[in-house]
Amino acid sequence: MHVTAIIVAAGAGRRIGGATAKTYLPLAGRPLILRTLDRIFATPAIANVVLVVRATDVKDCRTLLDSDASLKGCACVLQAGGATRQQSVRRGLKKLGPETDIVMIHDGARPFVSSALVDRCLQAAVVKGAAVAGLPVRDTIKRVSGDGYIQSTPERTGLWEIQTPQIFQRDLIVAAHESAAREGFEASDDAMVVERIGKPVFVVEGERSNFKITVSEDLELAEAMIRAGLVA
Repeated sequence: MHVTAIIVAAGAGRRIGGATAKTYLPLAGRPLILRTLDRIFATPAIANVVLVVRATDVKDCRTLLDSDASLKGCACVLQAGGATRQQSVRRGLKKLGPETDIVMIHDGARPFVSSALVDRCLQAAVVKGAAVAGLPVRDTIKRVSGDGYIQSTPERTGLWEIQTPQIFQRDLIVAAHESAAREGFEASDDAMVVERIGKPVFVVEGERSNFKITVSEDLELAEAMIRAGLVA
C-alpha cells in the first residue's frame, strides 16, 4: 500500500491578519507549515507528500524546505494551488505518482495531527473507501438568519465537526473531484465531493488538539500548548 499525502496550504489566511501568509507565520519559532510537515513525515505510513501552495510562494517555499535540516531528504513535491481549496486539491491530485493507491488530504494549518489519528483514518479508508476525522459537537448549534435572528435549533445528536486528515482510495477521490470540476460544483471539504457522487464516507473520532489555525487566537493557543509541553 502506497500512501501519498496532499497538504493544502494555498490560502492567504486573511482572517488571521498581517502581511505574511498564514502558512509561514512562526509558531513557537518555527514556520507553521514546517510544524505540520514535521508531523506528516513522522508518520511511517506516509510514503511521500505533495505540498500545494500559492503560485507566488512556490520558489520561496522550495528554499524554505531545502534549507530546513530536519526535512532535508524528505520526499516533498511542490504544486501551485488554484483559486479555491477544491481547485488546489485537484491540482495536487494531478501530481500523484502511478504507485499511489491511497490519498490523504490534510490542511497545512493543522500542525498537531498525530500519527495515531492518521493511522486510524488510514485503516478505515482501506476497508471502507473513504474516512475522515471528526468530533461530535459539544455546544448547542443554532441556524441564524442574515440579520442575526435564530431560525432553528437542530438536534445536536449526530452533528459532528469534520477535520482533516481525510483519506480516500485513489480512484474514488480522483473520480469525485473530476465529476465536481465537470459540473462546476464547489465543496467545503473533500468528503463532500465524495458524498455528492453517492459514495459513503466513514467518520473516525478525531482529536481536540487537531484544530485548525484560522484566527490569531488559535495561533496564541497553539504557541501556549507547545511552550507548556502539551504537544511537541
